[in-house]
Amino acid sequence: MFEKSLHRQADTRFHQIHGANVKIDKMGTRATRIQSFADGICFSKCPLAPGEIFLVEIEDKELGWCGHLRMGLTSHDPRALEAVPEYSLPDLVSMGQSWIFAITRNHNRVLSEDDGEDLSPVASRNSKSFFTDAYLHVENIRIPRDKLVGRSRPGRFSHILDDLYKSNTLPPTARRSRIGVMYVPKGQETADMHIIINGEDMGASAKGIPTKEPLYAVVDVFAATKSVHIIQVEYGFPSLQTLCRQTIQKHIVHRMAIDWLDLPELLKHLCKYE
Repeated sequence: MFEKSLHRQADTRFHQIHGANVKIDKMGTRATRIQSFADGICFSKCPLAPGEIFLVEIEDKELGWCGHLRMGLTSHDPRALEAVPEYSLPDLVSMGQSWIFAITRNHNRVLSEDDGEDLSPVASRNSKSFFTDAYLHVENIRIPRDKLVGRSRPGRFSHILDDLYKSNTLPPTARRSRIGVMYVPKGQETADMHIIINGEDMGASAKGIPTKEPLYAVVDVFAATKSVHIIQVEYGFPSLQTLCRQTIQKHIVHRMAIDWLDLPELLKHLCKYE
């Protein structure tokens, strides 16, 4: 089976219709729950294309709540909803045509009949391909891996955190963790939904999803998850922005040294945190 990859620059945003307790920034790329622990459902502005990932990074958390981010797909057009449900689970799912996955601290991998006796996420990972393959392969779809894995921010312990990120041991619910949802066509007008956590495919978390109607991404900024922002994923050739960032990063010893460079603040921010 040949491998497919999207050859376009995805430009993903949040929909203007969302839960009552969510605030979307002017760029449409950051969603923050401003009060309570629920009413945090957000949708992608546009339906997803087959193999296109909707990827977010956990930016902020709020202590005291039980539960974390929830992601999935829905064929409900947000504009057609009488009201955005309070919860993705069970409210949105109970409306039908919605498939939601709750992110937990551990054991997010969906088990299949082909899995062996050792079912832990760490043990089931192919470590060699994770570190050497520039692409994540989800069946016949491939996605550039560089944007899929979270990175630590420069600080007092960033040298320690970077090693943790490189070994992909960052907890799924931690700040800077990157979580995405996508679907892979299977047969005639059906697809499987996949959740991607820090560059690792969790398996088919929903199967036989009908694709006759457009599928929107669902992000529920729930409970302990306070704020998320969208990570734009490049397919095919890298953008000029990415090439500039990679060139700058090759010539510095540590990302904190970027502060000493005579560059615009926005460019410094991009080089540090991506």
